[in-house]
Amino acid sequence: MKRSAIIVLFAFGFLTLYGQGNFTEFFKTSMSTNKTGMYVLGGWAVANLATGAYGWANMTGSTKYFHQMNFFWNTINLGIAGFSFYSAAQMTPLRMSPQELMETHMRFENLYLINAGLDIAYIGAGFLLRQLSGRSQKRPDLLMGYGNSVILQGGFLFLFDGVMYLVQRNHKLDFLGDMNLSVLQGGALLQYTHVF
Repeated sequence: MKRSAIIVLFAFGFLTLYGQGNFTEFFKTSMSTNKTGMYVLGGWAVANLATGAYGWANMTGSTKYFHQMNFFWNTINLGIAGFSFYSAAQMTPLRMSPQELMETHMRFENLYLINAGLDIAYIGAGFLLRQLSGRSQKRPDLLMGYGNSVILQGGFLFLFDGVMYLVQRNHKLDFLGDMNLSVLQGGALLQYTHVF
């Protein structure tokens, strides 16, 4: 009887360590995907800052304001990318439980989905600004330029957030399928189906 209990405890300990290792690898891949995404967002931001500064200084009319808004918008994008790199550097996956790793992944995944919804609102706001430009006597160029910029930036972010959400979601589903795990309300419920 004692020997069976020791074998069962040893087997459970092995599965726990095995599961932790797999969760850690899963999370490292998840963070690597986020890091790649932040390089894309940061690159987009830097390109827009450079062209925005040039266009703001050298263009006129609605084109000037288009570049001005691109510049403003991408100072925020660059800040988000920088903060994301900083936050990722502070994480220590080896000290996190499988549940914490999965919950953190789910926060990122949900954030991309929520942001995609906000991006649609940005695009709508851009079209509204364009519409208002035709009625404005004081600032038609500003409204048109800003509207075009917000449509462009919202469209890029919708594509970015949508792709990031789908990649992270598929990564999670592949992992859970391989491990026979399921997720309940943001937490990981381990369902090992190994037979001893």
